[in-house]
Amino acid sequence: MRRMTLFLNGSPKNGKVVVVYGTLSDLLSVASSKLGIKATSVHNGKGGLIDDIALNRDDDVLFVCEGEPFIDPQTDSKPPEGLLGFHTDWLTLNVGGRYFTTTRSTLVNKEPDSMLAHMFKDKGVWGSKQDDRGAFLIDRSPEYFEPILNYLHRGQLIVNDSINLLGVLEEARFFVAIKNSQPLEDHSPISQKEFVRFLLMLCSNAEGASLKLCNFEDPSGLKANLEGVNLKGVDMEGSQMTGINLRVATLKNAKLKNCNLRGATLAGTDLENCDLCGCDLQEANLRGSNMKGAIFEEMLTPLYMSQSVR
Repeated sequence: MRRMTLFLNGSPKNGKVVVVYGTLSDLLSVASSKLGIKATSVHNGKGGLIDDIALNRDDDVLFVCEGEPFIDPQTDSKPPEGLLGFHTDWLTLNVGGRYFTTTRSTLVNKEPDSMLAHMFKDKGVWGSKQDDRGAFLIDRSPEYFEPILNYLHRGQLIVNDSINLLGVLEEARFFVAIKNSQPLEDHSPISQKEFVRFLLMLCSNAEGASLKLCNFEDPSGLKANLEGVNLKGVDMEGSQMTGINLRVATLKNAKLKNCNLRGATLAGTDLENCDLCGCDLQEANLRGSNMKGAIFEEMLTPLYMSQSVR
């Protein structure tokens, strides 16, 4: 265990004190989470590249890079011309009174047709809409904005259990144009299944998403269709998924504990190492599915071999 202080590359301000266990990969993961970037390398104050966490001691000060060369935080001079793009790419957003630090490229490149991309595509477009700390003012809910920013950072949409899903959807509609979604002025109620469908439109790769206790059932009788979706490592524990179509979807290492999968289509689905403890798989179609290492303890109904071959 080591206690360290992490700063963004080239900046001696707004550091984060962290405790790191394990390897360099663990350090980069912690740095990415705390600083809101995709950390690729770590340097000491003199620019030395850290390639082994064993080289560090408690209370070391480190500077985290996102692929750009090291910038000396002590220099008062401007960075070399070739580094200006990296140096000026950082910006801070004041969303409803909460501050988020990110890069212009994160806001622009992931979803180039989104409203966020249009806001920050050209420097100076946001004009004087900045607070006294220089942060760009956005009058939206920070609680619902955070999952959207995390999606733009990592390509994965993770929604905490305590967050209202409809609120996140409204932010997604506003900030990241979702093709084929309802228009912004349409505020009619939506089911949680519809919400998940919108999120999967937004996030074609839902790997690692947290979708616990979702209800995919539709009172009208329509069945949720997630055919071919990448749900590797997703947490859908306790979800209602009666009749859902997950044909040829990827659910490797997924957590489906206590899910209702009665009548579900899982033909050709990758269920390797999937946790299906306590699931109801009555009349589910498992034909051709990969069940290597899958866990089937405490099943609510017997799993017959006929289900996997019909």
